[in-house]
Amino acid sequence: MKLPVVIHRARLGADEFRVIRPARPLTHAVLIDHDRHLNAYLDQDAARRIAGLWMLAARSPRSLIHLPMRANRPPAGDVPDDAGFQLDLVLLHHSLQFAPSRWKQVRGHLGPGRPQTMTLPEAERDDTAVTDYAARHNRENRDLFHQHLHAETLFMTGSAKVFRETARHFLDVALKGPGYTPVHRNYQHFSTELHSNDGILGDAREIHIEYCDEWNS
Repeated sequence: MKLPVVIHRARLGADEFRVIRPARPLTHAVLIDHDRHLNAYLDQDAARRIAGLWMLAARSPRSLIHLPMRANRPPAGDVPDDAGFQLDLVLLHHSLQFAPSRWKQVRGHLGPGRPQTMTLPEAERDDTAVTDYAARHNRENRDLFHQHLHAETLFMTGSAKVFRETARHFLDVALKGPGYTPVHRNYQHFSTELHSNDGILGDAREIHIEYCDEWNS
């Protein structure tokens, strides 16, 4: 897939940080912290582009992938009454060893950025592929997500493998979500999740990902 992005640089003393953002705002994308879990609400365009950004995180171990979305309007009528607070999202490879406590300063020092179009493989959606769940649940497994929360931002830290293998969740939402509602009247929205039983979450909460086609203007 072709993914337009903007590459920013921020220098703090002797350190320089490379931050990649989507070229167009993810207008219909919301990430909400519900304390025990997180909810992501996405339309088709946002889900497809986030799948691409997830794949980009797998291929860019020296970059911070920043998805600004905390100021977005929520979907119409889909956010529970006990709604938590909205977050931005940053995806990063664990080898970068970035301290989230530095994020607010980095975010405030970003340069104007350079537009670029990334060419990425599609997220894998091979329904016949066999997942080695035993390996995922092995205590030696290091291909896990870890999360930190700082400056109204959720940091998803993981290996290239775990980013690559989980990008399909967002592609599923993009491909299956729009046609799901007319067929399934008893449950109006297609959803998937990064679940604790999947063997991909280390120090991280579950993320419920839901397709929404109606949004507040």
